[in-house]
Amino acid sequence: MNTVLAVLSAVFLLSGAAFSLLGAIGLLRFADTASRLHAASKTQTLGLLLILLGTALQVPVKYGLVLLLLALFQLVTVPVTGQIVGRTAYRTGAVRRSGLVVDELGRRLEREEAGPPD
Repeated sequence: MNTVLAVLSAVFLLSGAAFSLLGAIGLLRFADTASRLHAASKTQTLGLLLILLGTALQVPVKYGLVLLLLALFQLVTVPVTGQIVGRTAYRTGAVRRSGLVVDELGRRLEREEAGPPD
C-alpha cells in the first residue's frame, strides 16, 4: 500500500510540475495579453493543485488540512486576480480587440460612456 501511495504521489507531483512548466512556457511564448493570462492562470492553478495533492499523500493528515486550505485559497484568488488583470489590460489597450470573438466588456463600456438614456 505504501508503494502505491508513493507512485501515485510521484505521478501527481510530476504532472503538476509539467503543467506549471507548460504555463511558464505559454506565458513567455504567447503573443497577446489574453492568451498569456489564460496560460498563467489555468495551467498554474492545475499544476499547483496537483502538486498539493501529491504532497498531501505523503504527509500526515494534520498537514493535509493545511494543504487543503492552500488549495482553496488558490481557487478563490486566481479567478479574481485574472479578472482584474484582464480588465485592466483591456482598458489600457494591451488586449488586441480584433482577436476577441465576443467583446462583452467593450459593449458595456460603450453603454456606460453614453450615459443613462434620456
